[in-house]
Amino acid sequence: MKIRRKLGGVCGSDVVVSWRLFFWFVVLFVFSFVLFSTMFVFKGKFRPVVRSVRSFSTARAIIGDSATLSPAVSIREAVKLPEQTLVFLKYPQSLRLFTKDDLICVFSSGDDSSKLRKEKPEAVDSDKFGGQIVRCPETPPGYTISLAISRWTIDDHLAAGPTHQWDWLVYDAVIDHDNSTVVFVKGLNLKPGKVADVSRYECVYGWDFAKHNRLIRSDVISAAQEIVRCRTPLTVLNGPKSAHGPVKVSVRIKGGTGMLPSIAQPDRIVHPPRRKPFEMCVRVGDVPRRIGVQRWFIYDNNSDDDIIAEIKDLERRGYNITRHFWPWIKTQEAGFSNCAIRARNDCDWIAFIDVDEFYYIRSGETLTSIIRNYTASAEIGEIRTPCHSFGPSGLRNRPRGGVTEGYTCRVILPERHKSILKPESMNATLINVVHHFHLKDGFTFADVDKEVMVINHYKYQVWEVFKEKFYRRVATYVADWQNDENVGSRDRAPGLGTRPIEPPDWAERFCEVNDTGLRDQVLEKFKDNKLQRLIWENEEDEGSRRAHNRID
Repeated sequence: MKIRRKLGGVCGSDVVVSWRLFFWFVVLFVFSFVLFSTMFVFKGKFRPVVRSVRSFSTARAIIGDSATLSPAVSIREAVKLPEQTLVFLKYPQSLRLFTKDDLICVFSSGDDSSKLRKEKPEAVDSDKFGGQIVRCPETPPGYTISLAISRWTIDDHLAAGPTHQWDWLVYDAVIDHDNSTVVFVKGLNLKPGKVADVSRYECVYGWDFAKHNRLIRSDVISAAQEIVRCRTPLTVLNGPKSAHGPVKVSVRIKGGTGMLPSIAQPDRIVHPPRRKPFEMCVRVGDVPRRIGVQRWFIYDNNSDDDIIAEIKDLERRGYNITRHFWPWIKTQEAGFSNCAIRARNDCDWIAFIDVDEFYYIRSGETLTSIIRNYTASAEIGEIRTPCHSFGPSGLRNRPRGGVTEGYTCRVILPERHKSILKPESMNATLINVVHHFHLKDGFTFADVDKEVMVINHYKYQVWEVFKEKFYRRVATYVADWQNDENVGSRDRAPGLGTRPIEPPDWAERFCEVNDTGLRDQVLEKFKDNKLQRLIWENEEDEGSRRAHNRID
């Protein structure tokens, strides 16, 4: 059907309109409108979600520098020491910890990429709150430190955190059994063996010390040497865990230099059980031996050998050993106090000896039986054992069988002593002078007869070992030997001076009497008669041991 209609057009001509043509025109218009509207909506609003099974490192390689991916791990802070820099990593829960091979220490100087330096870490340790401590080489002057993940394929690294100096720092803290906080501090410069005026200090708790209105302050109970004991606020003892992690504690010097930087997050010592599981414990860098010790605490002060593997081997052989990473330098007294607090719950008695010190009980009795003989009185809180100092004993090279087998010549008279402590007898200040502790009122000490028990101190070893003492002494209040200070002290080698130069007669020095007592015990108990060597010696060592050790 057609409709004819006369329209007044430009030309005044007639127009004929078809209904079918009109229908298809309307359909085309509606379709076009819907199509262009849909394209506009998708262009402006749509964001596709792509799920990938690729690894994080592969994703970085694909994306390149156009995007920055923030890993869940972050650098909490770092501490510069003379020989190394400690970098503290913070991890979210359930994330796999990195290994030494995963990480690279990155040293940068401003925006100058040509000064970027990368080195492998020396070791990686776990901290007490699920994070990690990365031991990087020493930070060069003018550089900052961060970490890179070795599997990342582009030049990127974790954002650096605040960096502190080791000698002006609150570096560790423990909430003791009485709920006070024991804080370990470098930089107060308090006198050895003396109690300081507590009114000069206050303790400060918080998650972010930059937010002064959110800090909690508390009184100081005692301050001595490098240890401050604080009254722990109830909000810290009973408060909920923060999303920012464990609370930190620091010390503020009133009217002086202000608050010290802190990395110390106090962990809590639980109340002791009614009956302690161990009668005799030892804090040591020593290899455990069969002398009646039931529990060993090894404080690892930046060892560079495979001590973790050695401890695992000893544990498989039935030894109960706890390793505590203690990287702080010139903090021997603080390390003793730290261990005494941690051992209180487990041990009736704890002995404190160094890596080059060994108990020698002439009768072959156990250490526990000696203690029982000397502690019949309840007032005895400490047993002091005399020390014999051994010399190089004619050796030029390290004895392959160990110090107890190799060094057999010593100074005739004992030099000083070392202590076996009942932890409950410690004075609250925790003062110790390495060789003994200050005790509570009502407690006293007993001296062990040198004919019953002594400590063999292999103090003056072959020169290649002994010269390391010139680098740094571990005790806080003992001058390093290269310093021209207290040259005549008994802490130094007589007549040696301040320079690490080997005297021509070093191998024969400090040899006044031959003493093979402990050597003979070691050979009797630890020599493999079939292989004719000590059980810790390698097979290749035995053939050349004697030939290399004696001077021609």
